[in-house]
Amino acid sequence: MKKNLGESYNPLYFLAALGSGGLGVSFFMYFMFLIKHPGRPMANFEHIFPVLTGDNLLVSILTGAALLLILIFAYKHFRLLAWNVREYRIFKRTAAYQKLKSSNAEVTLMAIPLTLGMTINVLFILAGVFVPNLWNYVEYMFPFALLGFFAIGVYAMVLFKNYFTRFILNGDLDFVQNNNLSHMLTVFAFAMIAVGFAAPAAMSHTLAISVIGTVMSIFFGSIAFLLMFLKMTLGFKSIFKQGIDKAGSPSIWMAIPILTLLGITFVRLYSGINHNLLHIQEPSAIPLFVVLTIFVSIQVMFGLIGYTVLSKNGYFNEMTKGKGKSPGSFSLICPGVAFMVLGMFFVHWGFVKTGVITPFSIVHYVMLAPFVLVQLKTMQVLLRLNKKLFSKTKEDAPFVIPTGTNN
Repeated sequence: MKKNLGESYNPLYFLAALGSGGLGVSFFMYFMFLIKHPGRPMANFEHIFPVLTGDNLLVSILTGAALLLILIFAYKHFRLLAWNVREYRIFKRTAAYQKLKSSNAEVTLMAIPLTLGMTINVLFILAGVFVPNLWNYVEYMFPFALLGFFAIGVYAMVLFKNYFTRFILNGDLDFVQNNNLSHMLTVFAFAMIAVGFAAPAAMSHTLAISVIGTVMSIFFGSIAFLLMFLKMTLGFKSIFKQGIDKAGSPSIWMAIPILTLLGITFVRLYSGINHNLLHIQEPSAIPLFVVLTIFVSIQVMFGLIGYTVLSKNGYFNEMTKGKGKSPGSFSLICPGVAFMVLGMFFVHWGFVKTGVITPFSIVHYVMLAPFVLVQLKTMQVLLRLNKKLFSKTKEDAPFVIPTGTNN
């Protein structure tokens, strides 16, 4: 991998780690919704291992493949996370960092807490899938999850406060350079934190843990909803006036992962409130069917519009298939992962749990097929981008920080 990028580094490189982690989590969705796990909110080692070693050879192969891909993309996530942390520390000692801190691009720093939120999710999935009898001790893990997401939430709020108050005090938001939806990255980060808090809210049987998770999830989810409308309005205003910025055009898809995170947050909070506060063990799936259908519908709209825009302005040909290189290209990965993940929730809660379709029927698999195809295409694009942006070339020269600089 390239090293010492210096002023050439961009915080959007964190999205490479985010995408790898997200793909790893997306392969867990097959276990979550296709392997029975009675009495547990998620499939874990005790449910997956018997399927892996069962008599059905095809199912065993597919299960083993999914487990392997979870491990591969988890490894890539942590490797890219470590690389980004190192490069970001170097970048902070450059003039380019100070320039970023006084421009619209300061919002790219929100990619850091966003990715750290994914790290906790990846760790939880790895533990659940590969550690036997984990659920016997899971209640002890939830307080640490709350503390982890609280720390990330505080960090995200500090970053947001710094750039947002600067815009308010100085009025220096450059609307000419705001002709994209990159500022939705803040919404993405807060939605990631909200869905993280919603996990212990839904899964914990300890009332205090569940309520704390619920309150914090609603807190960050509310901020995400508010900022989504604000930043989308400002972004589209500049886009409609000047046309979309080509380099930032993948941001038109950013609403897709945000809706996935908010949709899963709703599912988790709905389950947690019903189980722990209302003491309803089998809540109706109809409200989830309605909400998830709305969210998937909006995702499809943004997906079609975004694909048309990116095709017509040549972004795909230049940045994914051609020689163009931009760390912002990794923002193409999150929508594909997110669409697949919410699709699995949509099919399960909207059609299986409501009795509309029979589990493991032909109709069930047909409904899952489009989401699986999007997942596989996303994996292909990520591998291509990783090779393009991280492979060393003869032109790459290491950046050396001048001696005598502070920090």
